Amino acid sequence: MLPGRKAYWGSLELHIFPDAPAVVGALAPDEPVILNRPHAAARAARFFVEKFPGKSLYAVKANPSPALLRTLWDSGITHYDVASIAEVRLVRDTLPDAVLCFMHPVKTAAAIAEAYKVHGVRTFSLDTQEELDKIVTATSDDAGNVPEDLSLCVRLRVSSDYSEISLAAKFGIDLADAAPLLQATRQVADCLGICFHVGSQAMTPFAYVQALERVRAAIVDASVTVDIVDVGGGFPSIYPGMQPPPLEDYFGAIHRAAESLPVSYSSELWCEPGRALCAEYNSLIVRVEKRRGKELYINDGAYGALFDAAHLGWRFPVKLLREGASESLRPFTFFGPTCDDLDHMDGPFELPCDVGAGDYIEIGMLGAYGAAMRTAFNGFGLSVPVQVGDEPMDSQYRGDREDPRRTDNVVSLR
Repeated sequence: MLPGRKAYWGSLELHIFPDAPAVVGALAPDEPVILNRPHAAARAARFFVEKFPGKSLYAVKANPSPALLRTLWDSGITHYDVASIAEVRLVRDTLPDAVLCFMHPVKTAAAIAEAYKVHGVRTFSLDTQEELDKIVTATSDDAGNVPEDLSLCVRLRVSSDYSEISLAAKFGIDLADAAPLLQATRQVADCLGICFHVGSQAMTPFAYVQALERVRAAIVDASVTVDIVDVGGGFPSIYPGMQPPPLEDYFGAIHRAAESLPVSYSSELWCEPGRALCAEYNSLIVRVEKRRGKELYINDGAYGALFDAAHLGWRFPVKLLREGASESLRPFTFFGPTCDDLDHMDGPFELPCDVGAGDYIEIGMLGAYGAAMRTAFNGFGLSVPVQVGDEPMDSQYRGDREDPRRTDNVVSLR
């Protein structure tokens, strides 16, 4: 982007375009353009607030945009799962009245102390005795008095077998080892919780049912009173080749399984949606700079908003933004703008067979981990945000999606 256009682009922040083709027609952008859809994020937030049978904490790591945080707050999300002191500061500065929960199981003592003493954080997660000791020491006063207002959630390791991205290796205490840690945490916690994470993009509600059975076993083994059960994230969005059941099925399965747990009569059920709240918030306009057979060279990639497409093989929906294109589709792969061979997205991405240099493509469902993963590697990474008023390429929330398990030959939805 030319420096002289900075003021012009800045003025676009207040302008709402109808859709991606209108953006291309008005701007003919040289750089990638991030399309924000606040109405989609607001709808997702209201869905969780109204239908999840408990409290929903937004997982800030999925997309830390202050504009998104404010949209979620305005739509009823009052609690935020923060994973670093930088996220604590960001959300506290953006939303002074938000409830912050520091849910990373491994934190520095300085981060814990600042979160507790400066930013009012009272909820922390842990998965070892060492982390428990660190939290107690960092939050105690100068006289060594342990605070009486801590909510501490012990993270239990559960299976990620039913999710597209595993989160079972790094954090969580094994069920066989959980009882002593739960008992020790109960001694210092005003509220004791158990939390877990089934992995990202869980493709069946059974993932949560199975995990909650481990929670039951942990509570029975430890013989402790539990005040919070946090089922974590993993709630899925819709992508090519990934058509999960309706989210209502997940909520129903979680509710039934949690209702039978041996917990405090006043216990709370929590969840930590990240992807499910923000995936539909963003899409991206890229320009094709070169075509080589089935390979398209575009101006964003693995070191930008397409990290997941490159490193996880994630397929995103795509749309060619040109009228009169061929109706015949073929699979393409993408190369990003850097000099690195790793800047490659295998896809496949289905586009008209006559796509070529100079064409613009919209890549959808990039609100989760897209803009959040951008870097300036190799001098690239600049992108322009604008707001659009149309619908995302797919949605769990707008009410026009059929249950993907229904066919003319299938009766049971099990």
